[in-house]
Amino acid sequence: MENNRNKAPIDNLSLLIKLINIIVFLSVCVFIYLPMQPYINAYLKRPTYSKEELDSFTKKRMVFQEDDWDRVEHGIHVRTGMIYDANFKYIEAKCLSCHSAKLITQNRADRNGWQQMIKWMRETQGLQDLGEAEPFILDYLTEHYAPKELGRRPNLDIENIEWYVLELD
Repeated sequence: MENNRNKAPIDNLSLLIKLINIIVFLSVCVFIYLPMQPYINAYLKRPTYSKEELDSFTKKRMVFQEDDWDRVEHGIHVRTGMIYDANFKYIEAKCLSCHSAKLITQNRADRNGWQQMIKWMRETQGLQDLGEAEPFILDYLTEHYAPKELGRRPNLDIENIEWYVLELD
């Protein structure tokens, strides 16, 4: 008998602990759900598209990309960032098939320097002979990516500056 009396408070205590655990678990769930509620609702209310609509979106996107592929703005080939002229097609076919346009635009050399780089690429990187395209490539690189004389900025033209007195009231 004595054993049963001692067991009753332990059963009540374990029941109370289980109840507290359930309340804590539900509270945590609520605090997780509340900040996530807008995202959950947006996900549940997202539009559904038919296969035809998805195909239509894909075609429109592909047309836009095709239209944009060889766009030139202000003399710059938009996709590559390189200067565009008649010889650019050789650069695009022979150079950009192996490396990024940035590798070209960040380097500057005269005709001999570009020839040395091409020779180095043949010897160490496995570049194939450029054939009849090589003079056009060298013309392009020499014209647009030759060393530039860069110095300090020109002096300000003091006569043409409109001066004013700053008043701090």
